[in-house]
Amino acid sequence: MLHAGETPPGLEARAGDARLRFAADADELVGALPGSDVLLTWDFTSDAVKKVWHDDLARSLRWVHTASAGVDRVAFPELLAAPLTLTNSRGVFDRPIAEFVLGAVLAFAKDTARSLALQRDRTWRHRETETIAGRIATVVGSGPIGQAIAQLLAAAGLDVRLVGRRAADGVHAFDELPGLLPDSDFLVLAAPLTGATRGMLHSGTIALLPERARVINIGRGPLVVQDDLTAALASGRIAGAALDVFEVEPLPADSPLWTMENVLISPHMSGDVVGWKDMLVELFVDNLERYRTGRELRNVVDKERGYVSSSGGRA
Repeated sequence: MLHAGETPPGLEARAGDARLRFAADADELVGALPGSDVLLTWDFTSDAVKKVWHDDLARSLRWVHTASAGVDRVAFPELLAAPLTLTNSRGVFDRPIAEFVLGAVLAFAKDTARSLALQRDRTWRHRETETIAGRIATVVGSGPIGQAIAQLLAAAGLDVRLVGRRAADGVHAFDELPGLLPDSDFLVLAAPLTGATRGMLHSGTIALLPERARVINIGRGPLVVQDDLTAALASGRIAGAALDVFEVEPLPADSPLWTMENVLISPHMSGDVVGWKDMLVELFVDNLERYRTGRELRNVVDKERGYVSSSGGRA
């Protein structure tokens, strides 16, 4: 069994008799992969696996697990074509991300950023703020994270429309999205990054939003054509954005997004709450025991769709 990145807390003590090989970078990964049957990619921002992959090097692999909900860093064609199982960390981030989204909605409605700026200037300026009750939130992504967001926003009084790949009970199909945008007060992007969703928010779809709309992206940066969104924010075409993910991370220091008063920026941390790494280890250790005993693995990714499309799957 092999791990790439920093040492996950408690993994060595809980891995049983599994033989661990650690690789901190691509060079070390080249030496550690041969003969390994399991690969844990702990650093979800790393492209090391893609950089070093070739079929002979990874011939022994039977299972790859990523410590993230998104699999875009490891879902490259060669790995997807290999006879192995891919799993993710679905379920760990659902509630934390939903709380983050609700916090962003409230921050916009209650003009929190301006209050903090005025406080720093010791300026007393009375204003009226917005209520979120009855506002419309369109949440794109009907997986566990999107569902958790929808439930929490609905509990706070918003009218929520959930959008998924295809229509289902309480879920709009992705191709219905253009018709949902014109009256959306909040557009929340929680979809996996796939060929269908890459660049889904661009100048054309932004033009369908009302000027009062705020965009919240907690999915993946490339869901958005960032230059188009930046232009819309700068011109006042839409009212604001809360962005946790970006096309390039870290966000470059010269990006105009940093200085926009109507933009809230966070460094890809919407799901990272106290204890999140322990929860990631807990999930992996449970799956490792399932793998060793030939039982069904949790969070098996549908390689064609690029996300978990059912509750299980077999190694």
